[in-house]
Amino acid sequence: MTKVTLAIQGMSCNHCVTKLRETLAATPGVVQVTVSLHPGQAKVEYDEATATPALLAAAVATAGYAATVSA
Repeated sequence: MTKVTLAIQGMSCNHCVTKLRETLAATPGVVQVTVSLHPGQAKVEYDEATATPALLAAAVATAGYAATVSA
């Protein structure tokens, strides 16, 4: 398993957090997700054989937000 932190742009409330958590959790290969409104990030544990950071960022985009991989 691999872990990545995504910086999320566009979240403004707890509804956003819930929507994003549900979207990422439904992404194939995702094992665990934690989304925080402040500082605007998602910590994702995923199976690298199934998912990639680019796939996770694309899932975030489908939910209406933008994501970049944090260092």
